[in-house]
Amino acid sequence: MPRNGRGAGTLRLQEGDRSSGCGAIGLKLHEEAQVSIYRVTEVIGTSTTSWEDAASQAIKTASETLHDLRVAEVVKQDIHLEEGGAITFRTKLELSFKYERER
Repeated sequence: MPRNGRGAGTLRLQEGDRSSGCGAIGLKLHEEAQVSIYRVTEVIGTSTTSWEDAASQAIKTASETLHDLRVAEVVKQDIHLEEGGAITFRTKLELSFKYERER
Protein backbone atom coordinates (compact mmCIF):
# COMPACT_ATOMS: atom_id res chain seq x y z
CA MET A 1 0.00 0.00 0.00
CA PRO A 2 1.38 3.45 -0.86
CA ARG A 3 2.70 5.60 1.98
CA ASN A 4 -0.20 8.03 1.68
CA GLY A 5 -2.52 5.34 3.09
CA ARG A 6 -4.65 5.01 -0.02
CA GLY A 7 -4.80 1.99 -2.29
CA ALA A 8 -3.41 1.87 -5.79
CA GLY A 9 -5.19 3.85 -8.49
CA THR A 10 -8.45 2.37 -9.70
CA LEU A 11 -10.93 3.01 -12.47
CA ARG A 12 -14.59 2.23 -12.00
CA LEU A 13 -16.16 0.95 -15.18
CA GLN A 14 -19.86 0.88 -15.86
CA GLU A 15 -21.65 -0.70 -18.78
CA GLY A 16 -24.00 1.11 -21.10
CA ASP A 17 -22.76 4.70 -21.47
CA ARG A 18 -21.61 5.48 -24.99
CA SER A 19 -20.96 9.19 -24.37
CA SER A 20 -17.69 8.69 -22.49
CA GLY A 21 -15.42 7.97 -25.45
CA CYS A 22 -15.47 4.27 -24.62
CA GLY A 23 -18.70 3.72 -26.56
CA ALA A 24 -17.28 1.02 -28.78
CA ILE A 25 -17.14 -1.29 -25.77
CA GLY A 26 -19.96 0.35 -23.83
CA LEU A 27 -17.97 1.38 -20.75
CA LYS A 28 -18.12 4.56 -18.71
CA LEU A 29 -15.05 5.87 -16.89
CA HIS A 30 -15.77 7.61 -13.61
CA GLU A 31 -13.71 10.50 -12.31
CA GLU A 32 -12.75 8.54 -9.18
CA ALA A 33 -9.47 7.36 -10.73
CA GLN A 34 -6.25 8.01 -8.84
CA VAL A 35 -3.12 8.40 -10.92
CA SER A 36 0.18 6.79 -10.02
CA ILE A 37 3.45 7.93 -11.55
CA TYR A 38 6.51 5.72 -11.83
CA ARG A 39 10.13 6.52 -12.57
CA VAL A 40 12.34 4.20 -14.58
CA THR A 41 16.08 3.91 -14.17
CA GLU A 42 18.68 1.61 -15.74
CA VAL A 43 21.13 -0.44 -13.72
CA ILE A 44 23.69 -3.07 -14.70
CA GLY A 45 24.49 -5.98 -12.41
CA THR A 46 27.55 -8.18 -12.73
CA SER A 47 28.36 -11.68 -11.56
CA THR A 48 30.93 -14.38 -12.18
CA THR A 49 28.17 -16.98 -11.70
CA SER A 50 25.18 -16.24 -13.97
CA TRP A 51 22.95 -13.60 -15.59
CA GLU A 52 20.30 -14.37 -12.98
CA ASP A 53 22.74 -13.66 -10.17
CA ALA A 54 23.82 -10.43 -11.89
CA ALA A 55 20.16 -9.31 -12.08
CA SER A 56 19.53 -10.31 -8.47
CA GLN A 57 22.58 -8.38 -7.25
CA ALA A 58 21.53 -5.28 -9.22
CA ILE A 59 18.03 -5.35 -7.72
CA LYS A 60 19.34 -5.99 -4.20
CA THR A 61 21.81 -3.11 -4.40
CA ALA A 62 19.33 -0.68 -6.02
CA SER A 63 16.67 -1.48 -3.41
CA GLU A 64 18.95 -0.05 -0.72
CA THR A 65 18.31 3.47 -2.08
CA LEU A 66 15.27 3.10 -4.35
CA HIS A 67 12.04 2.47 -2.46
CA ASP A 68 8.79 0.87 -3.60
CA LEU A 69 10.34 -0.99 -6.55
CA ARG A 70 7.59 -2.36 -8.77
CA VAL A 71 9.04 -3.92 -11.95
CA ALA A 72 12.45 -5.08 -13.13
CA GLU A 73 12.74 -5.64 -16.88
CA VAL A 74 15.78 -7.30 -18.42
CA VAL A 75 16.93 -5.10 -21.29
CA LYS A 76 20.19 -6.77 -22.28
CA GLN A 77 22.49 -9.59 -21.24
CA ASP A 78 26.10 -9.95 -22.26
CA ILE A 79 29.37 -11.50 -21.15
CA HIS A 80 32.59 -9.57 -20.60
CA LEU A 81 35.59 -11.69 -21.59
CA GLU A 82 38.83 -11.07 -19.73
CA GLU A 83 42.31 -11.99 -20.86
CA GLY A 84 43.16 -15.31 -19.29
CA GLY A 85 39.65 -16.76 -19.81
CA ALA A 86 37.68 -15.23 -16.92
CA ILE A 87 34.14 -14.21 -17.76
CA THR A 88 31.73 -11.77 -16.15
CA PHE A 89 27.97 -12.04 -16.74
CA ARG A 90 26.31 -8.63 -17.11
CA THR A 91 22.57 -7.96 -16.99
CA LYS A 92 21.13 -4.54 -17.81
CA LEU A 93 17.76 -3.88 -16.14
CA GLU A 94 15.18 -1.15 -16.22
CA LEU A 95 13.76 -0.72 -12.72
CA SER A 96 10.51 1.11 -12.11
CA PHE A 97 9.55 2.55 -8.76
CA LYS A 98 6.75 4.74 -7.53
CA TYR A 99 7.52 8.42 -7.87
CA GLU A 100 7.15 10.39 -4.66
CA ARG A 101 7.08 14.15 -4.70
CA GLU A 102 9.37 15.92 -2.29
CA ARG A 103 7.49 17.34 0.66
